[in-house]
Amino acid sequence: MGNRLSKIYTRTGDTGETGLADGRRVPKSHPRIEAMGELDTLNSQLGLLLADLAQEQGQWPGLAELIEVLSHCQHRLFDLGGELAMPEYQALDEAEISRLEAAIDRWNQELGPLKDFIMPGGSRLIALAHLCRSLARTAERRCQLLNASEPLRPVGLAYLNRLSDLFFVAARLIARRQGCAEILWQAASAPDSANA
Repeated sequence: MGNRLSKIYTRTGDTGETGLADGRRVPKSHPRIEAMGELDTLNSQLGLLLADLAQEQGQWPGLAELIEVLSHCQHRLFDLGGELAMPEYQALDEAEISRLEAAIDRWNQELGPLKDFIMPGGSRLIALAHLCRSLARTAERRCQLLNASEPLRPVGLAYLNRLSDLFFVAARLIARRQGCAEILWQAASAPDSANA
């Protein structure tokens, strides 16, 4: 990838189109651009989570492992965005999915089984991890929408699916390592049939 940005604005997108690496011009609302945008949003949110984890790791040393795993994911998300921008570019492989699954399995072993639905929250870090989970699901949906018209490599789709699972488990692990109780879902009471 030898091209680097030497000029930030080009004025070529002022008409609502943008260029792909293969030279095609597409509308900014094109499913490929939507998918790239969602990956960028997720990557930016992950950056915020990582910044907050780094700030808090002095108080909670158990967070260092999360930083290591999630930092790697941030780079792979950028690679996946590159694959969408340059369809001939292939960066991700099955080893990256295995890496996510290994982290999920390792962290889940520490956590034990989940018996109730949990709410996003309890601490800022937990909430940020859940926000990343939610954005990973959105990015996956956008990529699946693109995949319906322009087939994508299955490894990227699988990576996003596992990544959202990783963020869910990361949120739970953060709660455990911060000593913060998870917020359990409290279902609404059944409507009183006499008043219905």
